[in-house]
Amino acid sequence: MAKATLDAVFQGVPKVARSFLWRNRAWIGGEWVASELGKTYPVFDPATRKEIAQVPDMNRADVCKAIGEAHAAQPSWAKLTAKERSVLLRRWHDLMVRNKSELSSMMTLEVGKPLPEAEGEVAYAASFLEWFSEESKRMYGDIIPSPVANKRLFVTKQPVGVAALVTPWNFPLAMIARKAGAALAAGCTVVIKPSEESPFGALALAELSHQAGIPPGVVNVITSSRESVAAIGCAIVEDVRVAKLSFTGSTAVG
Repeated sequence: MAKATLDAVFQGVPKVARSFLWRNRAWIGGEWVASELGKTYPVFDPATRKEIAQVPDMNRADVCKAIGEAHAAQPSWAKLTAKERSVLLRRWHDLMVRNKSELSSMMTLEVGKPLPEAEGEVAYAASFLEWFSEESKRMYGDIIPSPVANKRLFVTKQPVGVAALVTPWNFPLAMIARKAGAALAAGCTVVIKPSEESPFGALALAELSHQAGIPPGVVNVITSSRESVAAIGCAIVEDVRVAKLSFTGSTAVG
């Protein structure tokens, strides 16, 4: 994104903090996209209440598109060897660590977390990707003693398909890495719906996943205002292509 565009789009972001990680579009199928209807909503700095920028206010059609991209990408992602997925997850981890300062500043701006605590969360979030990059190589099956002499019983583990991940504002990076790391390591693809209050960290992670070499459609991030959450939630739980839902948030939202 050109500097002039950054200046125009991210009014509330200090110029010294602006970089390629700041995105104001959703990430679907390996592309930065607006909402189908062109609607947006503002994200505010909780300390000053100044607007940082506007991001897409997505609807049911946008969610269906993201799920479709994840569903289409899942078979080829699952066919990769555990080692191949491990390497890509480790690259994603390394990029998070390399961009810790930028990610921390972003978190402080959009959720108000003190900078030292934000830096700690970046390291914590990256550790999940490191953990699951190693665990992906150890998804062992089981050999079960058979009651019949001429039969052998064994268990293998396979991905369930598309996983929808709904994450809260207070740990905007850690909860994404914790959920997405496990899903991707297992061979699933993901559709991430971050809190409406903290979308920029999620979009930054999507950019880093792309730089790490994770294929288009494997990681998708949709954004929406609080008013659109109910419609998006219904779209996720009613879509038969979504095999797993992981949600962290309040009882009311759940």
